[in-house]
Amino acid sequence: MNKSIIYVLSLIVLLFSCNGKKNRKETSDKDQQVAIQIPQTGEMYLLVGTYTSDEGSKGIYVYRFNTETGESEEVSVTEVANPSYLTLSPNEKFVYSVGENDEGDGAAYAFSFDKKTGRLVPINSQSTQSAGPCYITIDKKGKNVHTANYGGGSISSFQVKSDGGLSELVSLIRFKGSGPDTVRQKSPHVHCVRYSPDGKYLFATDLGTDKIYRMEAMEAVFEGQPAISESTLIAFVTPPGTGPRHFDFHPGEEYVYLLGELSGEVIVYDYNDGYLKIKQTIASDTVGARGSADIHVSPDGRFLYTSNRLKADGIAIFSINPDDGKLKKVGYQLTARHPRNFAITPNGKFLLVASRDDNKIQVFAINSETGLLTDTSQDILLNKPVCLKFASMEQ
Repeated sequence: MNKSIIYVLSLIVLLFSCNGKKNRKETSDKDQQVAIQIPQTGEMYLLVGTYTSDEGSKGIYVYRFNTETGESEEVSVTEVANPSYLTLSPNEKFVYSVGENDEGDGAAYAFSFDKKTGRLVPINSQSTQSAGPCYITIDKKGKNVHTANYGGGSISSFQVKSDGGLSELVSLIRFKGSGPDTVRQKSPHVHCVRYSPDGKYLFATDLGTDKIYRMEAMEAVFEGQPAISESTLIAFVTPPGTGPRHFDFHPGEEYVYLLGELSGEVIVYDYNDGYLKIKQTIASDTVGARGSADIHVSPDGRFLYTSNRLKADGIAIFSINPDDGKLKKVGYQLTARHPRNFAITPNGKFLLVASRDDNKIQVFAINSETGLLTDTSQDILLNKPVCLKFASMEQ
């Protein structure tokens, strides 16, 4: 056969092959939100949740943040009451926030997010029918939202509508029990709720009962069907007085790191398809302040950071053994007062700390070799910042 004819036939086969792949992808992505691939360098949006009970703060603030220089610039503010924790949909078109209210019902808010202007537009809000929602999460497909309710000791669940808004409450799971601390653990206090990286399980930490709960994630067949059910619930018991608060998965998904607010300890678990097995306990708070707050693994999986409040406010720094996931404490960085939530830029260059009681967000540079932190003195001044989230910018 003539070589030119063979060449033409090859091009035709390649063309049909590429079109086929494209069509299959469009079909698979049609009915679900596609996760944004966050760039490793350049400018990003920084979304900040605050407490509005005191004078000064209005709600959710959005900044431009340069992940190479650490510089920032305010873009917008959206008024909402006590948006103390935020989450973004997988495609970053929507933002969801708690409205933390310790007396009576709290709320969950939905916003559309204009990636060109950095502005949020309210869609709707729904009652959590439980007090003190302090954490909010969304599943990998962007279809189900859950809040952890500290005051009510419960998990509230909602479905996401086609416009990004929230349905009315579809389920409310309440927990029972107490812990050895007669002041802090009189009743359940659910503090964090997160999906496993593969989306198969929903985990929740209960500070009041020293337990980590796990439920299987279910695919809703009809409108109003809960994505989680108590029928699949199992509990992992932590040492008495731990006060489980926040946790994080290692990027390799083999380990889970839990921070105890009351014990001030990090518990390292081996993780395997929804099951946890303790392998190490190490101190984060060494002064007994009983106010440990947040925990994050660096994007490269080499370091772990935890925040501690009330005494010796600061960030504990650990190296992670690549062979078994165990921790070794390598440093401690003092911060401004009440370092609550903190966030690491996706490129691993900066760690930002929301220092609530000093009304500022501190920007620390991360040493890529040691994991240690250096204050860049590029503070973002803002009343009562308590939650930090990064989002990509539309180019």
